[in-house]
Amino acid sequence: MIYLGIDCGTQSTKTIALDAGSGRIVASAAQSYEVLPGLPPGHLEQNPSMWAQAVDTTIRQVLEALGARRAEVRGIGISGQQHGFVALDRDAQVIRPAKLWCDTSTAGECDLIRTHFGGAQAVIEKVGMDMLPGFTAPKILWLKRNEPENFARLATVLLPHDYLNFYLTGHLQMEYGDASGTALMDVRTRTWAQDVLDFIDPALAEKMPALGSSREPAGTLLPELAKRWNLPAGVVISAGGGDNMMGAIGTGNVAPGRVTASLGTSGTIYAYSEKPVIDPGGEVAGFCDSTDAWLPLVCTMNVTVATEAARNLFGWSHAQLDEAIRGVPPGADGLLFLPYLQGERTPNLPRGTGVFHGLTTRTMTPAHMARATMEGVTLGLAYGLHRMRTLGISPTEIRLTGGGSKSAVWRQICADVFGCRVVTLAEAEGAALGAAIEALAAAETNKSVNEWSNELVQVNPNDTTMPTEPADCDYFGAMEKQVSLTAALFERGFL
Repeated sequence: MIYLGIDCGTQSTKTIALDAGSGRIVASAAQSYEVLPGLPPGHLEQNPSMWAQAVDTTIRQVLEALGARRAEVRGIGISGQQHGFVALDRDAQVIRPAKLWCDTSTAGECDLIRTHFGGAQAVIEKVGMDMLPGFTAPKILWLKRNEPENFARLATVLLPHDYLNFYLTGHLQMEYGDASGTALMDVRTRTWAQDVLDFIDPALAEKMPALGSSREPAGTLLPELAKRWNLPAGVVISAGGGDNMMGAIGTGNVAPGRVTASLGTSGTIYAYSEKPVIDPGGEVAGFCDSTDAWLPLVCTMNVTVATEAARNLFGWSHAQLDEAIRGVPPGADGLLFLPYLQGERTPNLPRGTGVFHGLTTRTMTPAHMARATMEGVTLGLAYGLHRMRTLGISPTEIRLTGGGSKSAVWRQICADVFGCRVVTLAEAEGAALGAAIEALAAAETNKSVNEWSNELVQVNPNDTTMPTEPADCDYFGAMEKQVSLTAALFERGFL
């Protein structure tokens, strides 16, 4: 049988076809798009209709590639960019473009929510995490404060993957995993935080969809879509989830000890946990996952966006970038980079900028600056892993995904910085694969999604990278220096 996995991201939508018998991806397609142009700094938005159109286009392309095997399609799963705010009116029509996870224009609303409840610690006690600009809750308050006429029309709050589930099934609902990223849900009890809802608006609770288990399907494919795509009746649409939740399934991160680190435009590092993980400092997001467990996660906004900026600055190919970095010793001879080129989420610096510290006549070279950039973004993720360790997560293996995982020199930096074995995966599209595996588990219920993930996700044995012994660099000390320098500059108003 065939299961489709769809990953709707900020830059593109990808659809894959998973052959459940062989575990192979037998067809794939992608469509790129951009954020809306001309918005003020910090505002990042997209039209949800663009996502639906990309889903339609990529499904058609995949089904065409499948040929007669399209009759074997039994399920579809959706992975969506987290936190985006899709506002629907009473007729289930989109009111305005969706504010995205990377939109930082809601910092003021975060401050209002924190102040009302008595500070960040009080918010953490209510929902399990701090109130950050990327989350959905401040986006809703932003709409109320800045576009009251649109807020008056608001009847339903959806997340991007929820909107695509609605497009496929006609049903409005949310599941625990993606809903945990709204900062409107108590992640410990998996129930809406009524106090937070009421503060944003007394009627907001009525505008939230039904909340349920990530293991329960969203429904079946609408007959008109089945007819349009020439698919059999009754195709199951799984609950779907946020891209990190689906990425966990698609990287086999469904058991204690496994940690996924994504080296994409932005970066994430997250782990599986059988109990809630609440960070009193608010830096680790205590999300729920899409297996009805938990997914402690740290997100940084600058990973390959920073390394690509360095590569383009010096006019190098990716191979030349790696070669230059190999020529500089670990630690870049003391050159340290604070990689906040487009603000930052962890640490919470929505207006942050990048900083090179330690420039000398020796280190002011393209190769040193390139190595410091790659190390700097990795140290940012390592800080997140360090916070997880203090909260009880014990990593035994880091599973790398994203474009950066293709670089052997970066994999070695990751192993040395994280202090842990690093592996890559046979299939690069972790989120789309996770969505397809979830659809498989929703249709073929003889195994759990965890069991299907363990069976189908394969690592690349030839890419296993171990930490250098003895260590060539005190990366933990470098991480502490990065944290201290960031704090000192922030306190003086320079970040």
